[in-house]
Amino acid sequence: MLSLTNRDQTNIQLDMRRQRTINSAVSAVGIGIHTGKKVRITLNPAPANSGIVFIRSDLSDRPQVRATTSNVSNTMLATSLSEDGVTVSCVEHLMSALWSLGIDNLHIEVTSEEVPIMDGSAAPFVYLIKSSGIREQKAAKQFVRIKKPIELTSDDACVALLPYDGFKASYTFVCDHHVYNRYPKHASLDFSETSFVKEVSRARSFGLIRDLDQAQSVNKCLGSSLENAVGIGDFNILNADGLRYEDEFVKHKLLDAIGDLYLAGNTILGEFVGYKSGHCMNNELARTLLARPDTWERVSFDDEAREVVKPFLQPIAA
Repeated sequence: MLSLTNRDQTNIQLDMRRQRTINSAVSAVGIGIHTGKKVRITLNPAPANSGIVFIRSDLSDRPQVRATTSNVSNTMLATSLSEDGVTVSCVEHLMSALWSLGIDNLHIEVTSEEVPIMDGSAAPFVYLIKSSGIREQKAAKQFVRIKKPIELTSDDACVALLPYDGFKASYTFVCDHHVYNRYPKHASLDFSETSFVKEVSRARSFGLIRDLDQAQSVNKCLGSSLENAVGIGDFNILNADGLRYEDEFVKHKLLDAIGDLYLAGNTILGEFVGYKSGHCMNNELARTLLARPDTWERVSFDDEAREVVKPFLQPIAA
């Protein structure tokens, strides 16, 4: 049993063998990083085994878009999902927050085609979930355990999933720039020892100011500002408060990858390795995984694999 404390200092005992949803509906308002539109997001409890489902509440028939790897439709500067002609984009930060708190089932209403960017990290979504509280469900929580290595390469970029008892993630960020060169470009975290919420969730999106005009010319980053991203000038960081972590850039890449991989449908037990990769390769990796059932197995705490996945439990609720 693990403890999780929400903003009301209520101690919630949770059995990590079981699926999770939230206690009650909770909402927030922000803007879409690419559209610049104001959007309201509402998280609602969902039944066991229903998964993560987005609902476009701005449309008359309230169409649903399931958060699955097969529904990924675009990976340019964000991860977008589409189903039956309906799109919800920029889902990766929210998905990363859901992974970090072990949320299996949720109905997410959005009043636009884009999840609000908030401050550019997963932390506001973590806070939103904790403010509602987390509820254990009766159904067993399932994990995807990696049995055999999977590796993909594209030019000089690569991603891989490797067998590992727990979940470990490493990433190498490659960019030759005066500012980036002053900070760590590699991070490797074992989440049986490291809290995602404390050490990764606050890492924000980032970008070079000189690239902003080009992005906006193709209707991207229209809502971008120093309130929701780390702005990089030719020789300095433009945000008055600087970085939240010394290795914030590479940690945000890990945050994105974890959110993208959670679209596979279950928490992965294994090791993720990324080198110079992004949303596109993350999604290709998840698709390749699901298409090769010989490389993984689905396990739960009711299975013999209980001791194998035990090391991964503590950081989920940290």
